[in-house]
Amino acid sequence: MSKSYLGYGYDLPHLWCTFLDTPSSFKLDDANVVLVPVPYDSTTSYKSGSRHGPRAILEASRQLENYDLELDRDVSKVGIYTAPSVEPVFSGPKAMVKRVQEAVSSVAVPGRIVGLIGGEHSISVGSVRIMRELYPDLSVLYLDAHADLRDKYLGTRWGHASVARRLFDICPIVQIGVRSLSNLEHNFVSRQSLPVIYWPPDSIDLAKICSDVEGSLSKNVYISIDLDVFDPSVIAAVGNPEPGGMTWADVTGLLRQIAFNHEIVGFDITELSPQEGPEASAYTASKLVYKLIGYATENKS
Repeated sequence: MSKSYLGYGYDLPHLWCTFLDTPSSFKLDDANVVLVPVPYDSTTSYKSGSRHGPRAILEASRQLENYDLELDRDVSKVGIYTAPSVEPVFSGPKAMVKRVQEAVSSVAVPGRIVGLIGGEHSISVGSVRIMRELYPDLSVLYLDAHADLRDKYLGTRWGHASVARRLFDICPIVQIGVRSLSNLEHNFVSRQSLPVIYWPPDSIDLAKICSDVEGSLSKNVYISIDLDVFDPSVIAAVGNPEPGGMTWADVTGLLRQIAFNHEIVGFDITELSPQEGPEASAYTASKLVYKLIGYATENKS
């Protein structure tokens, strides 16, 4: 930490508002993982406020223990850099997709994991575009309570209700946790033979679910998570809650298995709306970010 505080020439502890409150002296070049906060929610159709999600996750992360009991290691030692927040652009969601794309392009290099902290789910598209350029065999594992397969919704093809459809235009996707979709979306799934695991399945056999999911994924995988994939009893502070969702053990068990057999090259965690639920939701979201980093870097620390 700098030996001065606001130019007064002496050491005074202060907060950085970065993930794990990592000091600003930590450099991008030393990072195996880069987190990019994207405080954007302009296409929200129910409860707004996910633009406040990134700050809430960063602030909650200060309370995390660096040591992870499950993995038996200090995950932070892989080097986690928090980039400046991406300023929203309000000329339209397509322009915001391009801005996210530019932000990810500026920090993404082969072998470095880039994770977006949202913000609404539409931020995924720009990130996946860049990851597909770096990893031509890319596939996306998409965890969401909603199918998000509308070609257009409320006058735009680039909003939160069309994310999975736009990702499908870029690379193969596998969906899990879906429990709400329109008839048109259901028909699209059938017509395209999309691999979708609706929730809850007939039997929550995690080993079988992992096996089914993995069969449709490539070596290099991008993980896209809308926090409403969880049951509201786990995370309530989301803009579009749906009952009957996945548990903490369901999600983390799946992610660890995917990371064991595939390379997680990027991810996003989206749709935390802090004002819609208890503080525990922000903490749980920050814990999920850390868990996912831990799983993705198990062989890199």
